[in-house]
Amino acid sequence: MASAALLLVGLVLLVAGAELLVRGASKLALSLGIAPLVVGLTIVSIGTSAPEVAVSLGSALQGQADLALGNVLGSNIFNVLFILGLSAVILPLSVHAQIVRQEIPVMIGASLLLLPLLLDGNISRGEGVLMLVAMVAYIVHLVRSPTHESAEVQQEIASELPPDSRWDRHWSVQVLLILGGLALLILGARWLVEAAVEIARGLGVSELVIGLTIVAAGTSAPEVATSIMAALRGQRDIAIGNVVGSNIFNILGCLGLVAAVAPGGMPVAAAALNFDYWVMLATALVCLPVMLSGREIARWEGAVFLGYYVAYCAFLILRAQQHDALEAYSGVMLSFVLPLTIIAMVASLMRGGGSRSST
Repeated sequence: MASAALLLVGLVLLVAGAELLVRGASKLALSLGIAPLVVGLTIVSIGTSAPEVAVSLGSALQGQADLALGNVLGSNIFNVLFILGLSAVILPLSVHAQIVRQEIPVMIGASLLLLPLLLDGNISRGEGVLMLVAMVAYIVHLVRSPTHESAEVQQEIASELPPDSRWDRHWSVQVLLILGGLALLILGARWLVEAAVEIARGLGVSELVIGLTIVAAGTSAPEVATSIMAALRGQRDIAIGNVVGSNIFNILGCLGLVAAVAPGGMPVAAAALNFDYWVMLATALVCLPVMLSGREIARWEGAVFLGYYVAYCAFLILRAQQHDALEAYSGVMLSFVLPLTIIAMVASLMRGGGSRSST
């Protein structure tokens, strides 16, 4: 009970810390004359991934590498299947051409880049530095090419920024907000990691499973709030762009930083490489045909995403308990549910292609 309370408090501190960090950094950047669009594409997107960074880095430094890796893989899976799925059920998500043309290929590329780094069982410090360099290059590209966005999309992205107010206009207040946000992130991450480890031990499951589920969903809370609010407001590009940008940063920025800082790099659990990585890669790959089919995520596709997230969590629970139903459950998913979904996605893609060619 005490561990569950500590976990909840840690999550609250993480969300509050991310909010303070985004507000302070965004206001400071705007005060320095940086364009609102650039701030929205970089600081806000990175800020929503701050909890993942704090938890993964804290876990790795405390020797819980499985929790760190599980947090990143689980967050990316949660972002696509749960957040995009729920957002699409609320309101079908139209997809801007640039997201299909640039951001999704970058997300898929980052996911594929991760595979050779995982194969030897350890992401070394040098590999972590290379991932950080790739992340910086991506951010520089975003900063230098904001004109690719339409005026409508630029307005939507700028609307993500904290509302204008008088009390935080001075740079000293903005710096204090940044420092306060960082302090809450560090404290929240520490408490959350401690609680997650205790819960894993109490339930008899691995730290990897806890990282893939409870911790991943909790650290994705800022993305949940941002994407769902964007969908409710009709800002459908934001709902998608926030998830895709967060997934890119989680792989290149978060894992890169953890591997570069942690002593000896970042060990890779065999279970994560053999199954969970491939689920994450599949969720990245499925975004392309779904979004190309009329450049929209329909409500039924969102429902399929949600269904698959529930199925994935059920598999993790059965696997952790070595349940007798695990083999039958896996067989049904692989031989029946997955092929039907692929057929439906292909049919949707063909309909989307046909409708575009006839217009």
